[in-house]
Amino acid sequence: MNAATRLKSSRSVAAVAGPTPSPEPEVAALPSDAQIHERLYLALLDQRLTPGTRLVEDELGQAFGVSRTRIRQVLIRLANEQLVTLVPNAGARVAEPTPDDAREIFEARLLIEPALVAGFIQVASAAALRALQQWIVDEERARADDRRHDAIRTAGAFHLHIAAHAGNATLARVMHALVPRTSLVLLLYGPQQISEPVAAGGCDCHEHRTILAALKLRDTAAAVQATKQHLQRLKSQLSFAAKPPAGRGLAELLRL
Repeated sequence: MNAATRLKSSRSVAAVAGPTPSPEPEVAALPSDAQIHERLYLALLDQRLTPGTRLVEDELGQAFGVSRTRIRQVLIRLANEQLVTLVPNAGARVAEPTPDDAREIFEARLLIEPALVAGFIQVASAAALRALQQWIVDEERARADDRRHDAIRTAGAFHLHIAAHAGNATLARVMHALVPRTSLVLLLYGPQQISEPVAAGGCDCHEHRTILAALKLRDTAAAVQATKQHLQRLKSQLSFAAKPPAGRGLAELLRL
């Protein structure tokens, strides 16, 4: 069969088959429960969700495009992490740490973080140290640009990164809950403006750089001391007469 015959034959087949159907439009995949949990966790970490904010299952379900049943399971997980309070017949709210809770959270971190810092020095790679430095750079840029929520998130990520690379998965899981709980404490009782020496996020880039310098030198005593001083200063600046700012709609707060 010559080329002309093949072309004629292919046209005949196309004519019989009809026009090529248009591709089906892509449908965005629904988020997994883990992804929904992560979005809510980060919103708590960077203080977009404030203490006492009501977490309405229907509203969250519409924002994420999933059922109330799935939202309820995520809220139960957050409640187990003490980030959300579940009240019978009243629904879920962002946890509101009491002054006693605030003191206990800092006491727990003062016990746990020195061990994590020591572990980090023992096992962390050069890549882990470079990544830790990048968190500080990102925090400094966010503060310079007055991007408050980003500054708070990256400050918390600095501590979470140390925990994740310290070779102790159990303590890392504890820290994963303590850091956003600290964020709620600081929003309730800490300084409220990012222009202040310590923002509502609580951490200070200079202090993080002091900790990093000791980590790079593999100087455990200096790194532990710098970490303790950092946490003790944050605790000392709490004012239990402070009030959190008013919240907004959940979809807006979650950037959905």
